[in-house]
Amino acid sequence: MGMGATMAAIVPSFIRQRQKLHDKYSGKKLNVALCGLGTYANILADGFADAQYCRLAGIVTGTPAKAVAWKQKHAIPDQNIYNYQNFDTIVNNKDIDLVYVVLPNSMHKEYVIRAARAGKHVITEKPMANSASDCAEMIKACQDAHVQLAVGYRLHYEPYNMEMKRLGQEKVFGAVRLVEASLGYRVDDANQWRLHKALSGGGPLMNLGVYCLQFSRYVIGEEPVSVTAQFGPNTNPQIFSEVETSITWQLNFPGGAVSNCSSSYNCNVDRVYASAENGFFEMSPAISYGPFRGRTSKAELHFPDINQQTAQLDGIAKLLLENKPLPAHISGEEGWKDMRVIDAIYASAATGRKIVL
Repeated sequence: MGMGATMAAIVPSFIRQRQKLHDKYSGKKLNVALCGLGTYANILADGFADAQYCRLAGIVTGTPAKAVAWKQKHAIPDQNIYNYQNFDTIVNNKDIDLVYVVLPNSMHKEYVIRAARAGKHVITEKPMANSASDCAEMIKACQDAHVQLAVGYRLHYEPYNMEMKRLGQEKVFGAVRLVEASLGYRVDDANQWRLHKALSGGGPLMNLGVYCLQFSRYVIGEEPVSVTAQFGPNTNPQIFSEVETSITWQLNFPGGAVSNCSSSYNCNVDRVYASAENGFFEMSPAISYGPFRGRTSKAELHFPDINQQTAQLDGIAKLLLENKPLPAHISGEEGWKDMRVIDAIYASAATGRKIVL
């Protein structure tokens, strides 16, 4: 799709057009509005408490009671409180710099595009959308509006995971030959939106598996060339009537590495493992909110346990305040890369065929 070249080409234009905002942002905090006030929004709100470069300045919700509660708890001014009907009027609010979309997956596309058209930078939770084609539309909308788009890949700010990435990409133990990654937890509540395909786009692959896919890609440092996948047995058809209970997939990479991954709503698991030519490295717990533990074939790993949301919010806000482009590893293009593989995983599991990427 030539998306990488397109992204690179728009950076100089973006910097020129946004340079005039430098004085506005200098020495200030970036003002962020959370769009969607579900469970993860509450976790993000806690992350703002210790943030140095950004503040929670606005909210978007369709529930009036939540608007009242959040206004009181977080001192949100009335003029920074929106619902889904009047959201587009945020274009007139100079006190909001960025919109963080924390809605169900199927709503990411609409609200990223609406926020971009309102002239706001955007972060969207992962997965970026319900299909790679939706991701491409979101990227184009942000390019056209000359705003920056990030995906909420919090683990790119987490020291244990970034050490895993360094060990793999710098070939500290030689070239990585095998990656295994699994993430799962038990789901018993049939009412949650993640079990409704129209909202979620799929089951644990869309919620948890994206982390396993990310780990495989950033540890090996290559893009997969083919995928095979299998759905697990449906252990509770009453709950899992629309989405998979579990799914397993295998990725082949151009350098010869392979990755075996799984995600599940039927068991608790949180581990990653990489075997290289001259050793291994692994973590468990590995992908959740921590605290994490890791080791290599030579030693235990010891890094500070951090607030991942604070680190992510500050990392993004600092660059925006400095009028700098966001890094590729949290970009919309990165979200598109994940989603094209997820599309292929579902296609392979449904057909039993190997899908060439």
